[in-house]
Amino acid sequence: MSLLRPILAWGPVFFGIAFLAPLFAQILQALGVTAPLGLPPIAVGLAVGGTWGLIAKLGGRWI
Repeated sequence: MSLLRPILAWGPVFFGIAFLAPLFAQILQALGVTAPLGLPPIAVGLAVGGTWGLIAKLGGRWI
């Protein structure tokens, strides 16, 4: 249990990267929005999802 506690503390960041990033990338592609600076949509999704997950971890909630 002591091994899982530090890993689970970063759960919101993992969720943001593993679930929100691909979802955001797919939404960008479906809407036909081009990413800034010629980045692939998944890079933008990783930035948004990772940032949102980090904010959720530090703030303690998603909204």
